[in-house]
Amino acid sequence: MKARQKRLAFVGLAVLGVAAASALALNALKSNISYFFSPSQVMANEAPAEHVFRLGGLVTEGTMQRQEDGLTVHFDVTDNAETVKVAYTGILPDLFSEGTGMVAKGRLGPNGIFYADEVLAKHDTEYMPPEVASTLQTAHAEGVAGSGTSGASN
Repeated sequence: MKARQKRLAFVGLAVLGVAAASALALNALKSNISYFFSPSQVMANEAPAEHVFRLGGLVTEGTMQRQEDGLTVHFDVTDNAETVKVAYTGILPDLFSEGTGMVAKGRLGPNGIFYADEVLAKHDTEYMPPEVASTLQTAHAEGVAGSGTSGASN
């Protein structure tokens, strides 16, 4: 009888260990997820206040301002319906410019400014991140957007 009890205890501990490892792995994955939100969703308070998320849209023409330190940049991101102010400290990608699509990963500050930790820009003249293209297309379909998404007018 003792051998059977030892085996049962071992199996129970093994199941408990696997459950604990699974719970830790799922928790780690959950904390590393960053969802995508458009400027309209951010302005509608749909984005998480205390969590990292991705913000995407077009860099609004004439809004890019470099600070004196040379690394901090402020600019606006729009989906042609709403606009969010973004602050980023670091080196921007070579293809980053006003009027182009971009995705930034970071947090929304209490002052309504999105503080980006990472900024990604489109890689050629035809590519746009799928989330940004979908957001712009949705905004246009709802009649909120202007007649084009070239960024030349707004």
